[in-house]
Amino acid sequence: MELLKAVLFGIVEGITEWLPISSTGHMILLEEFVQLDVTPEFWSMFLVVIQLGAIMAVVILYWDRIFPFRFGGGSLIRGDVFSMWGKVAVGCIPAVVIGLPFDDLFEELFYNYWSIAIALIVFGIAFLVIENRKRKPKMRNIGQITLPVAFVIGIFQLIAGIFPGTSRSGSTIVGALLLGVSRTAAAEFTFFMAIPVMFGASLLKIVKFMLEGVTVSGMEWAILGVGCAVAFLVSVFVIRFLMGYIKKHNFKVFAWYRIALGVLVLAYFMLAA
Repeated sequence: MELLKAVLFGIVEGITEWLPISSTGHMILLEEFVQLDVTPEFWSMFLVVIQLGAIMAVVILYWDRIFPFRFGGGSLIRGDVFSMWGKVAVGCIPAVVIGLPFDDLFEELFYNYWSIAIALIVFGIAFLVIENRKRKPKMRNIGQITLPVAFVIGIFQLIAGIFPGTSRSGSTIVGALLLGVSRTAAAEFTFFMAIPVMFGASLLKIVKFMLEGVTVSGMEWAILGVGCAVAFLVSVFVIRFLMGYIKKHNFKVFAWYRIALGVLVLAYFMLAA
């Protein structure tokens, strides 16, 4: 039964990590109804490390776009890829300087249904406002994104790290669209920014977990492995779906979903109280 629960959490993570609807928010809400038989310390670590499965899908799907070296004839260094990683590094500065050191504090203060519901609604409205504008994007590919723009997008990513329910992908895409980046470039840049952020967050969480000296059972390791594997497989399909979808559609359907879910969350917990 615990492994079946891990499969469910992996499916939710794989779907919601890349769609702009908040993976952490959905995972916390799912845990209200489906509890894993694990320690609180393991659950806190699981909530972050399961994202490694999702991020590996980006690494594999976009390997040709993110690997900075070329083997064979010609130059061994791909300047455009190094330039892209430079922008990603700048975009990650807010998360490294503020997000990582205060991660535990933000989790203590904001990982609750009120924060999730409000963030879902607020950023849902933000998507609607931005999509209703009739402005043409000034930056149609990642190569046109400047360092200052990358830094501001990073600030939006930090907001998602502070408030669950915001959605890391949703927040960074909103920021990118607001700054004049096209939908496709915004989504791709969001994917690439996720690689160092998620690896870093997972590593930090694992180190903290190990330093606490918490004993991990064989079943808990199995739960983490199954969750990551399922998140990876689901993410492969979801990323492909999203990139195909936004070439012909806008983000309004996700905006309305966020607003509806936020209202339902508020109503449910207010009635439950």
